[in-house]
Amino acid sequence: MKKILIYDGTFDGFLTTVFQVFEEQLKDVEIVKPKHYQPNIFIEAETIITDSKKAKRVWKALQVKVTKSGAHKLYASFLSEIKGVENALLRYIVYAYCSESFIHTDYSNKDVLRVAQVSKMVFRERHRMEAFVRFQLTKDGIYFANIEPDFNVLPLLLKHFKSRYADQRWMIYDKKRGYGMYYDLNVVQYIDLELTDAFDGSKKGLEKVFTSEEFQFQSLWKNYFDSTNIKSRKNMKLHKRHVPTRYWKYLSEKQPEL
Repeated sequence: MKKILIYDGTFDGFLTTVFQVFEEQLKDVEIVKPKHYQPNIFIEAETIITDSKKAKRVWKALQVKVTKSGAHKLYASFLSEIKGVENALLRYIVYAYCSESFIHTDYSNKDVLRVAQVSKMVFRERHRMEAFVRFQLTKDGIYFANIEPDFNVLPLLLKHFKSRYADQRWMIYDKKRGYGMYYDLNVVQYIDLELTDAFDGSKKGLEKVFTSEEFQFQSLWKNYFDSTNIKSRKNMKLHKRHVPTRYWKYLSEKQPEL
């Protein structure tokens, strides 16, 4: 009989659910988030309580079975937030444990291929965020940046920005998902904020938030960007391919003169 397992949407919650699937040797099972669950009187449903110890056991075992590279791809695929991706990941894990010599590049398996394809999209988005994040200095001495990535790549950005800006206090906030990460020169903490829809760090009227020098720097950067742009060689089609328009609202060089 089919069974639906409802988890809290976190990666630890997903790993806890995987632990239960193996512990109870469930065969016909579906993993869903609460917002995707549709009650069915003919299908048994169970809510899974996240257990960090079980999650760590599963994650540690996965890094051995599918290698650290394969586990990293699995985590990236989870962060895609694509509806139903949990079940592709579960099949990937089951296939790995049923194989005597699992290879995480065995693309003859549809789930291994799916994980590779989805993780590639997520890593591409991470790379773009590393290039397109624009920090602005607040009057509190914090470098602040907004992002709205297609996928939940914020956890994948932590290592890059902590290493690159180790001597600065900074905050990156994901407006689409309503959370951010803050670095205080020692550790990175995940935080929740409530910002108005108008607040994006690029509009006028935020003089109370950002320093006057910040607006001057933005103006200088925009002037530099415009002066180095050769109009006769402008290729907007190519430009938009490398810098999609959905990112423009947070790029200071794309904003009107302040």
